[in-house]
Amino acid sequence: MTSKLQVTLPKALAEQYRIRPGDDILWVASGDAIRVVPARTAEKKLSIAERLRLFDQSVERRRRRYKKAKGPVPTDRGWTREELYEDRGRPR
Repeated sequence: MTSKLQVTLPKALAEQYRIRPGDDILWVASGDAIRVVPARTAEKKLSIAERLRLFDQSVERRRRRYKKAKGPVPTDRGWTREELYEDRGRPR
């Protein structure tokens, strides 16, 4: 990050996600992480399966962080994965 709060995207990632100079990207808060999403991807609605996959990835990142941390690991967030997605994407 530069003093002007500019970030350089590694070339390998830009190529992998076909991001070119001038493309718009979105910065999306995702728990205690930030996702960088090409704007054209954000226009598509994510399927429930894709949202669950992203959720599982974030849970795994959390597990790895707590594994490295010292002290007790929280086990209850007050909600479950199923509760989080139970009504999304379904007509009411």
